[in-house]
Amino acid sequence: MKIARMNIGVLVAAGSLLVGLAGCAGTPGTNGNSATSSSSTNSSSTSSSSPQLSGTVTVYAAASLKATFTTLASEFEAKNPGTKVVLSFAGSSDLVTQITQGAPADVFASADTKNMGKLSDASLLDGKATNFATNVLTIAVPPANPASISSFADLAKPGVKVVVCASQVPCGAAAQSVEKATGTTLKPVSEESSVTDVLGKVTSGEADAGLVYVTDVKSAGDKVKGVPFPESSNAVNTYPIATVGTSKHKDLAAAFISLVTGSEGKKVLGDAGFGVP
Repeated sequence: MKIARMNIGVLVAAGSLLVGLAGCAGTPGTNGNSATSSSSTNSSSTSSSSPQLSGTVTVYAAASLKATFTTLASEFEAKNPGTKVVLSFAGSSDLVTQITQGAPADVFASADTKNMGKLSDASLLDGKATNFATNVLTIAVPPANPASISSFADLAKPGVKVVVCASQVPCGAAAQSVEKATGTTLKPVSEESSVTDVLGKVTSGEADAGLVYVTDVKSAGDKVKGVPFPESSNAVNTYPIATVGTSKHKDLAAAFISLVTGSEGKKVLGDAGFGVP
């Protein structure tokens, strides 16, 4: 009888030991199974999250982009709290000169491919430029149209005070292309360094007419009257945008370019009168 009791005790003790060992094997982390699963989940979660943008991005853009890029800059800052967009507008050729001389631009948007090509040739771009808009010339006259301008040929009439962009500026190069295509020679009273300066001469009454972009006339509202001419199709300007190679904020530059070339940018540009490349 004593022997039977002893055997039962041994069996109970052995059973307890086996249960204990099974419990240890199932404890999270002791054999690495549960811990590995948790670690994998955390790793996946971490890798899927993108870092929040912050800092300042400096954008050099053609003067004709002032209204649209000001709007897009506000949208960019609203979408990315902690960021700031600094805008600098001028004639594309002037901006190229500034960048080649070391100006701290992160993004460059030109009113033509020729000036963007200058930066590309100088190895001052980070990757390739992206074409994002087109524009064409039109004639801007004061609301009363005192010189009775109704065609491109009228700009060459004696006594007409016409203002154009300088030849190295995209709007000036486009004007020359139209002159060659039509056989018309203009004798401007002034050649300006940006299209906004041409528009300013017209709105101030210093000129009877000025060659500007259709987008400039649209943004000027009732300050000027636009006189379209079919010959403008001979000089369609394509607008490219790119990250400057010396940029220290290429993540911000890429994000801003993505906004400009994306659906939101296309809408803002389209509403302003720009075409699609």
